Amino acid sequence: MAPNRPPSQIWNCPLSLRFLIILAGFIGFGAILYLGRSSANVLVVAFVVLGWIVSLCLHESAHALAGWLGGDRSVETRGYLSLDPMAYAQPMLTFGLPVLFVLLGGIGLPGGAVYIERLALRSRLWDSLVSAAGPLANFLFLVAIAIPFWLDWPMRGGGGAFWSALAFLGFLQATALVLNLLPIPGFDGFGVLRPWLPADMQLQADRFAAISGLLLLALIFIPQFGAAIRNASLTLTDWAGIDSYFIAKGYSMFRLFR
Repeated sequence: MAPNRPPSQIWNCPLSLRFLIILAGFIGFGAILYLGRSSANVLVVAFVVLGWIVSLCLHESAHALAGWLGGDRSVETRGYLSLDPMAYAQPMLTFGLPVLFVLLGGIGLPGGAVYIERLALRSRLWDSLVSAAGPLANFLFLVAIAIPFWLDWPMRGGGGAFWSALAFLGFLQATALVLNLLPIPGFDGFGVLRPWLPADMQLQADRFAAISGLLLLALIFIPQFGAAIRNASLTLTDWAGIDSYFIAKGYSMFRLFR
């Protein structure tokens, strides 16, 4: 276990090259769309998917950062703080399924969580904060996306397909936020509550968490549940000031699989 160090030294873990390449691709495709060099749907897909992967890295690393601050130094040795998408225990669960569901259904499915040594955390409050940190990262990403819409930049002309793609990416952040905050064992919403429950209830919840992902997959295919998630997500994007017209247009451009 790494020795305790002050927060100012946390960035001794450099950002991973994989993450930087993904980030560069996200920015590069965004620049091409914004400058109008191309508005091909495949570029919209590439921009949104890479942006979604960036947000997944931020989500999982936010969990890890909260764990580090709360006393779990193991997250540093596991490479979680580097934002390396391959550092997580189950990269296919963390990235593969969420990306597939974005491509097929336009929903920001939560991925697998980083491993946190809960017993190393200083208190139940830190345990709750670790679970809350991931959705907070999605919320902050949504706010960052919303800022140009608050400033009415899309209405000033220019940008073309970029604003629609960005709006749809914001919608995905909203769906991820709504789904992650569901109070179901295995999800961050329940994780915030879990430390305050009796020990026997925590054990029962941990057993159920093993199949909670399958439960969510089943629920998503129920039209009423999917509609409820989309409506809640659109409420969030409306609050954020992202025009639903741009979201719908971005979704239409994104749907290569019709």
